[in-house]
Amino acid sequence: MVKASLTVQQWGNSLAVRIPAAIARSARFAVGQPVEISIQESGVVVKRVGTPTLSLAQKLAAFDPAKHGGEVMTTGGRVGVEVF
Repeated sequence: MVKASLTVQQWGNSLAVRIPAAIARSARFAVGQPVEISIQESGVVVKRVGTPTLSLAQKLAAFDPAKHGGEVMTTGGRVGVEVF
């Protein structure tokens, strides 16, 4: 179990706690990760829900042509009745 002692900080009109990288990795949190926060007898619980929403830039950065079939448009000539 990964543990950390943190301090609650002011963030605008709300309160915030930064999640250290080791705890985020252990909890499988990612940037854009939707979470659910609830109050239980033991304290506050933060749970992952769904999958992270990625920006277009993040999706393009993660794109690997070898992994995704390496589809390529070729100019191998006409296939049907195309007019060039």
